[in-house]
Amino acid sequence: MNEIFLEVVDSTNLYGKNNLKDLSDKTVIRAAHQTSGRGRLERSWIDMGDNNLFMSFILKPSSSFNEKYSNLTQYLSVVLCDVLESFGLIPQIKWPNDVLVNGKKIAGILCETVMQGAKFNGLVLGVGVNLNSSFDSLETVDKPATALNLEIGREIDVEQFKNILVAEFFSNYDEFLDKGFEFIKSKYISHACFLDKEICVQSLNKKNKGVAKSVTDNGELVLEDKGKIFVLTIGDIL
Repeated sequence: MNEIFLEVVDSTNLYGKNNLKDLSDKTVIRAAHQTSGRGRLERSWIDMGDNNLFMSFILKPSSSFNEKYSNLTQYLSVVLCDVLESFGLIPQIKWPNDVLVNGKKIAGILCETVMQGAKFNGLVLGVGVNLNSSFDSLETVDKPATALNLEIGREIDVEQFKNILVAEFFSNYDEFLDKGFEFIKSKYISHACFLDKEICVQSLNKKNKGVAKSVTDNGELVLEDKGKIFVLTIGDIL
């Protein structure tokens, strides 16, 4: 595994995409500051300072795309929950991959596939984790957010947290690639905070409302509304 540390970058994901051909499989990119951090649906990820985690994994598991790769964000959300539990927290997952603590977002995950025509070049899997922040800084975020230091009452060593997360990610990575979402399904479900609730999901330009009934073996969300079943592959719970 190779590691790259950048003092300042637009985003670790953009850096990874722009330099993908020169980066080896399982390279980890970390930055002290991001000027244009991004989340899902082109949302911005606010830089809370250099004591937080901004990181991307460069992954080149094969020469062709496999549908299992679409679940890597969910795999990372489960891994991150395991790490946060080691700090004494009870994290939850909001479909598909947001990680929450006490109902507030603590981490965001974004995976981007890089293609060259029909050729699969690799994936850039990014994660931002609020490790050290103040209540005042979190008030600038448009949705309820928290940070690890505020939850446990002490400052977090970013390098140490990164090392734990990277080691945990790669410890079962190959097995996940072999088995797909079913490998993590039971643990994912155990952290889910959305099941059996009336929710609204933004999927591209459409909103779907209903009760979240289950998650399929492929990580899709099953909604029921007035007796009709909807299976959503992509989207965000509003």
